[in-house]
Amino acid sequence: MVSALADAPDDLRRPAGTAWLAAVILCGSGALLLAALGFQYLGGYAPCSLCYWQRYGHIAVMAVVWLALLPLGSGARIALLSLAGIGLLATAGLAAWHVGVEWKWWAGPESCTSTSLMGMSVEQALNALRRKPVVLCDTVAWSLFGVSMAGWNALFSAALGVWALAGTWRLAARGA
Repeated sequence: MVSALADAPDDLRRPAGTAWLAAVILCGSGALLLAALGFQYLGGYAPCSLCYWQRYGHIAVMAVVWLALLPLGSGARIALLSLAGIGLLATAGLAAWHVGVEWKWWAGPESCTSTSLMGMSVEQALNALRRKPVVLCDTVAWSLFGVSMAGWNALFSAALGVWALAGTWRLAARGA
C-alpha cells in the first residue's frame, strides 16, 4: 500500500485542504460531544452546568465547521475553520476552569458548587431540597488516570484547537 501511494500523483497523497481539515474538526468535536452524551445517557452521569457550557462550545464549533463546508471561497473557509479552532481553544479554557473548580483551586458558579443550608430557615431549606437536585460542578463524577471528564475535554479540545489553527495557517500560507 505504501509503495502504491509513493507512485500516486500529489493530490492523492495530500489531504484535500479545507474539506479534510473541516472533516477532522467536525469528527473530533462531534466525538467529544458524543462521549459526553454517552456518559450521560448510557453511563448515568448527570452533567452539571459547566458540563453543559462545554457542550455548547462543541455545538458552536460544529455549526461553524458546517458553514465552512458550504461552497465559499477558500479565504472564507479558512476564516471559518480558524474561528472553529479558536472556539475549540475557548472550550478547552472553559473545561480547564471546570477542572480548577473540581480541584477547588477557585470558585465555580454559585448555581453548581457545594453550598450549605446554614443560614436558611427550615422552610427555605426544605424548599431547596424539594427542588430538582443540583449536580455539583466541584465534584468529580468520573475520572481515568486521575483526569476527570472535564480534564480530558480540556486536553482533547486544546489539542484539536491547536491542530486546527496550525492547519488553517498552513493552508493560508500556501494559498489554498
